[in-house]
Amino acid sequence: MFADNAIVSIVKKALPSVVSIAVAQEVKDNEFPLSSILLSGGSGFIVDETGLILTNRHIVPDHSVEYVIVLQSGQKIMCEIKVTDPLRDIAVLKINPRAVLSQESLLALSLGNSQKAQLGETVVAIGNALGMFQNTVSVGVVSGLSREIYAQNELTTERTKLRGLIQTDAAINPGNSGGPLLNIQGRVIGINAAIVSGAQNIGFALPINNAKDILDDLKRYGRIRQPYFGVRYLTIDNEIKRNFGLPVNYGVLVVSEPDMAKGKKTAVAWGSPAQKAGLKDKDIILEIQNQKITAERNINDILDDCFIGKPLPIKIMRAGREKILKIILEERK
Repeated sequence: MFADNAIVSIVKKALPSVVSIAVAQEVKDNEFPLSSILLSGGSGFIVDETGLILTNRHIVPDHSVEYVIVLQSGQKIMCEIKVTDPLRDIAVLKINPRAVLSQESLLALSLGNSQKAQLGETVVAIGNALGMFQNTVSVGVVSGLSREIYAQNELTTERTKLRGLIQTDAAINPGNSGGPLLNIQGRVIGINAAIVSGAQNIGFALPINNAKDILDDLKRYGRIRQPYFGVRYLTIDNEIKRNFGLPVNYGVLVVSEPDMAKGKKTAVAWGSPAQKAGLKDKDIILEIQNQKITAERNINDILDDCFIGKPLPIKIMRAGREKILKIILEERK
């Protein structure tokens, strides 16, 4: 494990940027007339001095209620939900920077590159559960990359499939959820997101590169622009290769999937970029924009880095022969 004084230094520098997020309700209170906190939702962290805050989408699931940000100083400020991405479980909140009494409370954390995360590297998870266990810090290592899990919100019971996660043995608990996962340089490489119920030392963080894309879209377009591809697929591994008799053990197999209520779903959506590019059922997509599709770098990871509206090459295998197609991704409606 890394030297203790280095961990202490990272925590001291990061703590002012970590906030609590709570549900608010208007009450008559002379000391705090606007609202009082009823339920802590979890943590978040400041990423921009204009007041932008990153957290999990499942921390702010209800748009019909108001949320309060509690800074490290104890100051409470109403926030606005700017965007939410249910597929990646990321939300961007905003507070009015002019309302912040101390500018030290607006210090932004530096964002790292989650693609450079390495197995075994030291990481620090920080959370700030309101009311109890404030400034929760845990230290561990990156114990897995590109993990895929189904996460269930304990309040809404909603299930979401999360991909490309960073697995860590640093303790992730309700206080840490939504807070930063930092590398030893003090840069954020993930957003603490989930734990495996009943298991010890198995936590997951959303890769920060997904959030960087969202922040970029928000600043440029005022919304999230997600690429639309238009295919149903199975990620190929050794088991899928064996079961389907495929010639490769990587890439994705374009294939329809059964639906008990509606029958068989179409593998390639009509009018989609995939259909316009000429993709067909049983094609194997090997590469997108010259990037090989693997378990470590899956199709969604690659698509998130592709430009919408610009032609890009995709390498496929059809009937045992490789072929290059051109596809133009569209914005998901």
